[in-house]
Amino acid sequence: MTKQEIEYAGIPVGIVIPDSGRLKFIAVKFHVHSLDGRYFSSVDDVLSAIHQSVSRSDGRWSSLTMS
Repeated sequence: MTKQEIEYAGIPVGIVIPDSGRLKFIAVKFHVHSLDGRYFSSVDDVLSAIHQSVSRSDGRWSSLTMS
């Protein structure tokens, strides 16, 4: 696997880069910055963490998707 773009709700929010058998997430949107640099086992794990993070954002994500 090479680096891969990660989208949430149709918006690119970061990339994952293979590193020592895991995936390192690099955030490109402020809304998921808390996950920047974290390691995950799979893309599904990254998407789940993004969903949980966005769900806790108190509506800030909807302001991004509406613009």
